[in-house]
Amino acid sequence: MNLSPASAAVSPFALWRETQQAVVERALQDWLPRQAPAGLGDAMRYAVLDGGKRLRPLLVLATCEAVGGHTGSALRAACAVELIHAYSLVHDDMPCMDNDVLRRGKPTVHVRFGEAQALLAGDALQAFAFELLVPEDDSVQPAMAARLCRLLALAAGAGGMAGGQAIDLASVGRTLDQPALEAMHRQKTGALLQASVMMGAATAQTTAATDARLAEYGACLGLAFQVVDDILDVTADSATLGKTAGKDAASDKPTFVSLLGLGGAQAHADRVLDQAHQALRESGIERLETLHALADWVGHRAS
Repeated sequence: MNLSPASAAVSPFALWRETQQAVVERALQDWLPRQAPAGLGDAMRYAVLDGGKRLRPLLVLATCEAVGGHTGSALRAACAVELIHAYSLVHDDMPCMDNDVLRRGKPTVHVRFGEAQALLAGDALQAFAFELLVPEDDSVQPAMAARLCRLLALAAGAGGMAGGQAIDLASVGRTLDQPALEAMHRQKTGALLQASVMMGAATAQTTAATDARLAEYGACLGLAFQVVDDILDVTADSATLGKTAGKDAASDKPTFVSLLGLGGAQAHADRVLDQAHQALRESGIERLETLHALADWVGHRAS
């Protein structure tokens, strides 16, 4: 079959990414409840579907492929981590937290459905993430399900995302030094990205040495993602970002740009991404092309 010039120009990674994004989207469409009481299902589906890069699911699936893991379990893990991410966005956008009105190019859930429904939708998404990991048909082996649940819970809780958000809220109007800023974002943003990598690895039997390098890759990727996010908050507009641009500066939050400047922040992101690539090279895994490409995508994204 001859490819058109447009098709031939698409990179193998772009084709992989688009294919896997579609797989995740179909699974989320199928699994998310439609009939939850009093319109709750509508709010849940609105919060999750038809938006976002699906970076966390892609990390799960790419790592599973790299280590030769169980693909059915990986798809459930990919959707579960996206549900946790979506619930966190719903809650973070509420007036009691970041008070934002735009997310993924559309009104935030509390604007569309009201604050009470948004709170409940986030609660339900969090619970449903763990339900996905323990299906009644035992298609995810019990020991693997327990491991996946523990990784996700640790990343989402007080030692991970929720704790990082608490530090973020407490840091408004304060100046944090670089170690403190990095520590906050390793929890708030990095923990769930790192867990995505490790959940993909948990679908196979991997060595402790491999897991250590994958954990380092995930941690570096998570930090780089946040540094780039801070840069985009200053350099991109709301239409491109799909969320309110300039929000961090307006809220007087400490960022890598406010601490290091634009050039310094970009240089730091590049250094951290180099560390992510190096961790992969030391992992002992042979099929690393997609994980390397995901790191480059994180570092050079426009939104």
